[in-house]
Amino acid sequence: MGLEILGITLFVLLIGASIALHEIGHLVPAKKFGVRVTDYMVGFGPTIWSKAKGETRYGLKAFPVGGYIRMIGMLPPGKEDPEGTARSMNTGRFAAMVAQARQQSLEEVRPGDEKRLFYKLPVRKRVIIMLGGPVMNLVLAFLLFGIVLVGIGIPAPTTAVNSVVPCTPTVALPAGDALPSGACPSGTSATPAAAAGFEPGDVIVSVGPVASSSWDDITEWIRANPGRSTQVVVERDGGQVSLPLTVADIERPVYDEYGEITEQVEQIGFLGVAPVFEYQSQPVSSVPAYMWNLTYRTAAALLTLPIRIYELVDETLIGGGERSINSPVSVVGASRLGGEIAAMQQPVTAKVATFLGLAASLNLFLFLFNLLPVLPLDGGHIAGALYESVKRFIARVRGKPDPGPVDTARLLPVAYVVAAVLLGVGLVVIWADLVKPITLS
Repeated sequence: MGLEILGITLFVLLIGASIALHEIGHLVPAKKFGVRVTDYMVGFGPTIWSKAKGETRYGLKAFPVGGYIRMIGMLPPGKEDPEGTARSMNTGRFAAMVAQARQQSLEEVRPGDEKRLFYKLPVRKRVIIMLGGPVMNLVLAFLLFGIVLVGIGIPAPTTAVNSVVPCTPTVALPAGDALPSGACPSGTSATPAAAAGFEPGDVIVSVGPVASSSWDDITEWIRANPGRSTQVVVERDGGQVSLPLTVADIERPVYDEYGEITEQVEQIGFLGVAPVFEYQSQPVSSVPAYMWNLTYRTAAALLTLPIRIYELVDETLIGGGERSINSPVSVVGASRLGGEIAAMQQPVTAKVATFLGLAASLNLFLFLFNLLPVLPLDGGHIAGALYESVKRFIARVRGKPDPGPVDTARLLPVAYVVAAVLLGVGLVVIWADLVKPITLS
């Protein structure tokens, strides 16, 4: 229990650090370009600590589920606003809703701030400021994945035997476990490895005609030769032992690219041993390729998020079905997984790798999620700035007057709706994480 609490605490701190760095990604270029930043906050809710430094107040809030910086002149003044005033707005996920709830009136711009308003910056600088947060999450994801892949490595199977599966698996009994008595369930039989006398610690030297230089060589030959009888040579106690083997012919379900069971089945050969895994460091060049593949998969999952939320509610919360390992998780669920990782009966290296990989995946998701072109997300502000640039270009080409800044304040009702939807979705996922949490076991 102590390790689980430690894992949850560490993951919450890591989430907080990710949020803090995201907002720093906004803060640094904003100050660089001269925008007056009044607040830098990590979290939402009641303020538990704050300190003013210069013209900016830095602080921590009670709930580490987001953050924001407040910049003067985020939105241009409307026709109803006096000259020299501007609305202020935040950059966090639900920041527009929070700022409007707490701030009922216009914030008057101080003398000398006229040239320090966000909306008066060139489009290029506004895009840089708003991109800073998501890019910081991307950089953090890249660094964390780099630590995992290059510094720790990924677990790779060896030719050493870790354990022997007692019974041949079926579609109905995929684990191949034996009954408490040691006998195999009805419809199954002892695996070829168990029948041949394999023992944990054996190192496979050859399987039939294949000299086993890698685990992949072994599995490829076994799967391609169901029902074939051959000899397997293993190293045991400093010598070599030859074991007679007849490869089992089993039917197993086909899994998709996300690890979900499909309705298809396939016939393959089966041996019945689990290999020893060792962490093998990967070259630095593998990190971009790994990131690209995971980014593609994360983007695909993000695009199907509404469907997955519906399935979560319909199949799990209402229908009482089992929760998919690939269903959405909240900060609560991710933190719980962090605690479960810490409590696992695995080497510290495996725990650290899994922990950092989970944190890296979260930052990659935050990068993509914040780029969605809707307010109050960063992508909404970027889209507004780019739209303004297009309008001004068209006006120049047509010889028309400068149309001025795009009045994104008109989209505040949309921002409220989006924020409410995101809040609702977040509450649903949190509830699912509490009543039917995803587990790694």
